[in-house]
Amino acid sequence: MAKEARARPNLEGVASADRVLTVLTAFRRGDDALELSELARRTSLVKSTIMRLCISLEKFNLIERLDDGRYRLGVEAARIGSVYQQSFALEERIVPVLERLAAESLETASFYIRRGNQRLCLFRADSPSPLRMNVRPGDMRPMDESAIAQVLRTFSDRRASGKASIEIPIYSSGITDPHVASIAMPVFGTEQRLIGAIALSGPASRLTLEQAETLKPRLREAGERLSSELGAQL
Repeated sequence: MAKEARARPNLEGVASADRVLTVLTAFRRGDDALELSELARRTSLVKSTIMRLCISLEKFNLIERLDDGRYRLGVEAARIGSVYQQSFALEERIVPVLERLAAESLETASFYIRRGNQRLCLFRADSPSPLRMNVRPGDMRPMDESAIAQVLRTFSDRRASGKASIEIPIYSSGITDPHVASIAMPVFGTEQRLIGAIALSGPASRLTLEQAETLKPRLREAGERLSSELGAQL
């Protein structure tokens, strides 16, 4: 059977995207606002093309046009930059905690964030045991009734101060995978808003409800310490 031909990319669209990114990345550290002529010099694009591209960038608040005709990076560029910086700040704080939890509990420690109707494994530290979970950073899992998903769903619209009526960490077994059990704890940041869920996961035969009860204080302490380090006032 003949293979179906793969659709060829729209080269015109790719070239247009390249030009947009060329303008956006022309800004350098220390720049305030740039004249159109300076943008043309840095990008080797004609001024009329730059002006047309900047209209699209302005629409998404990536570039701002000043009254004097100069251009500077917009608020959305600043937001993206802060997200990028925050990802490194999270890794520096969270990964050592996960590594310590995995070493002490002998179970896999992970940190998840919510992405719509799914949850994303952002960081992970493997259990030293040869029998362990196979989820890797970047993997997506459903927002089901697992402990991790319950934490993300319950606290996504709830401040840290509203957690008192909910018993945490939460335990679940056999939800996403019939052979896996987890306990999960929310991690909050500034303004008491949820950042993600820190969890311990392992084979259900090993991470029983009884064993989970012995690990809950350790996970609770780790989650509360991370929340404090990330700006929450518990």
